[in-house]
Amino acid sequence: MSFSVPPSDGLAFDVNLSILFTELPLLQRPEAAAKAGFDAVELWWPFDRPDPPDADLDALRRSIQDAGVRLVGLNFDAGDMAAGERGLLSRPGGAARFLANVDVAAGLAESLGCRVLNALYGNRVPGLAEAAQRELALTHLARAAEAAAAIGATVVVEALNSHENPGYPITSSAAAFDLIDETGAANVAFLADLYHLHRMGEDVLELIDRHAGRFGHVQVADDPGRGQPGTAAMPYDLIFERLGAVGYRGHVGLEYRPAGPSAESFTWLKKERRH
Repeated sequence: MSFSVPPSDGLAFDVNLSILFTELPLLQRPEAAAKAGFDAVELWWPFDRPDPPDADLDALRRSIQDAGVRLVGLNFDAGDMAAGERGLLSRPGGAARFLANVDVAAGLAESLGCRVLNALYGNRVPGLAEAAQRELALTHLARAAEAAAAIGATVVVEALNSHENPGYPITSSAAAFDLIDETGAANVAFLADLYHLHRMGEDVLELIDRHAGRFGHVQVADDPGRGQPGTAAMPYDLIFERLGAVGYRGHVGLEYRPAGPSAESFTWLKKERRH
């Protein structure tokens, strides 16, 4: 790696356990993150159903607590991600599933001190007017924001790149900001996934300079390839410096695909910067 993270920029990093340490069973990943020097983790919704049995939730909660790490980000149920689903907010067929998950996800987050909940918009539905999908998304965002507010949390809205997610309509920071503004909820913010935004051609340094105050969370991977920072073309030395300079104090989630074992992919980030 050809850069280092500034030593005193105030940034805090966490590991996304839904994309890193996947060579291990889910319940072993929090401990693996702790052994790698991290004290914070995040997750996509990790279960096949929106309301898993208490035993499943309890086991996940214990694995995080026993590892001594904090959960700092959690997705609401987004459907079958492996099959290409990208959220349920705007999809009539996913409404019951999303609503069944809202309080479950918020309850898990509250029990672990997590204060960021990601609500993915959902792919377009063929034959359904975009306005109808947006109206449903706004209704569901309002419900999610209400549940999050009850635990002192923020709901974040994410833009994805259309190259890998061709059915997902929120593909720019501007589109995400429009949706956030339309909700009218004070606790809905932007999840700045810099990999997706860069892949869509956005100037991420300018975005940080102009809109960091609207960031509820940040995620990183390098473009092209979605590997760890320093493996491709994005100027992560400047990106991290700029995030620190503008006073961003949320977590930076590592959401990249490691080329080999996850534990060997963190050489770009000194151990003393992992917590």
